[in-house]
Amino acid sequence: MRELRIRMLAGVFIVAGVLSWAGARLWNAVGTLPSVPLAAPIVLALIAVVLLATAISIRARLKAQRERRPEAKGVDPLMAARAVVFGHASALVAALVAGMYGGTGVFLLESLDIPARRDQAIYAGFSVLAGIGVIAAAIFLERVCKLPEDDEHNGAGAAPTV
Repeated sequence: MRELRIRMLAGVFIVAGVLSWAGARLWNAVGTLPSVPLAAPIVLALIAVVLLATAISIRARLKAQRERRPEAKGVDPLMAARAVVFGHASALVAALVAGMYGGTGVFLLESLDIPARRDQAIYAGFSVLAGIGVIAAAIFLERVCKLPEDDEHNGAGAAPTV
């Protein structure tokens, strides 16, 4: 499985942001702009917490295994692979959603004097921050689940992820 690439996630974020900003301008010209839900940053923050807790748990279990503690629980490779896939998917969706809310938030910066629009801009800003938190937690989870280098089986010496 390939590693998460920051460039690709940044590209998704920027493209989604530009399209969202343009869509918000168009939508506002035609009618009423849809609101940014208060639940958006909360849900993204919960996903980041789940990813971070999973990474910390796997890291602790791997450390206990390396130290050969008698009470150490092993890490099931399939569970680790599923965690990494969940992290990858979460990071991609978070980049898309954060870009979408970022573009909407930039559009809303034009009308901060209106209390409702100011609240929407704040929710959008928190959504972007929570989305960045999801991406950071997913990258940390990926690093925790990375296999050590195995020169016997990998001629290039690359360290594939689980």
